[in-house]
Amino acid sequence: MNQLFENISWAFLLTIGRYFTIAGIFFLVFYLLFPKRLLRNKIQGKLAGKADFLREILHSSVSSLVLAIMAIIALSEGIRGYTLIYTDLQAYPIWWIPVSLLLTLLVHDTYFYWMHRILHHKRLFKATHLVHHQSTNPSPWTSYSFHFLEAIAEGSVMIVLVFALPLHPITLALFAFSSFIINVYGHLGYEIMPKAFRNTFLFEIVNTSTFHNLHHQKFKGNYGLYLRVWDRWMKTEHPDYVKDYDRMQEQRFGKLQRGPSSD
Repeated sequence: MNQLFENISWAFLLTIGRYFTIAGIFFLVFYLLFPKRLLRNKIQGKLAGKADFLREILHSSVSSLVLAIMAIIALSEGIRGYTLIYTDLQAYPIWWIPVSLLLTLLVHDTYFYWMHRILHHKRLFKATHLVHHQSTNPSPWTSYSFHFLEAIAEGSVMIVLVFALPLHPITLALFAFSSFIINVYGHLGYEIMPKAFRNTFLFEIVNTSTFHNLHHQKFKGNYGLYLRVWDRWMKTEHPDYVKDYDRMQEQRFGKLQRGPSSD
């Protein structure tokens, strides 16, 4: 029991430390140091207030504990023998580390899309997901601002991953780090994609901060986490997304030659 408590404590410190470090750096740069210089990048004109930030940090602290517990469950000795986790780096080629990282993100994107749609069901939304949607103008602190039941659902992807793919602990650590950075970007409240991105094939596939910000404004559509793929296949992408992204581009760079409409 003491060992379990110690493991959970360390996992919690790592999770909440990651939250405050990464979200804090983005918040410092965009909201405290350079808000005027980056005003053109601001997706919504209004600003979230201190009460919003404190609420988000409080919920995120609870979520960090829940996510830590879910990670400990996924890595526990009780189920280790049934999972595909491996610790010997020689068991798979070294190139499997980046490849498996990419696959974890693809699995997570699919898991998140369908979990997210379920949480938007009218019987579940008010009881769980409404906590996250109190942030209609999201900030980096919104990233883990979940009801504790939603945090359980969010954290359960770790259990899915360890049963779905052969994964080294290095890959799991990289997954936790990279997925959270992308999560913070989605809730940043500022668009930072480069100018050329709009006219590349990646625009047709990859989500942006504008994409997820629109979900927080409208509450419907744009359910994907990393990619537009599931939303486009399931016809749940918000019809204003491309128009809003182009508006942001013109706000940042002036009148531009637009790429495909994605219609």
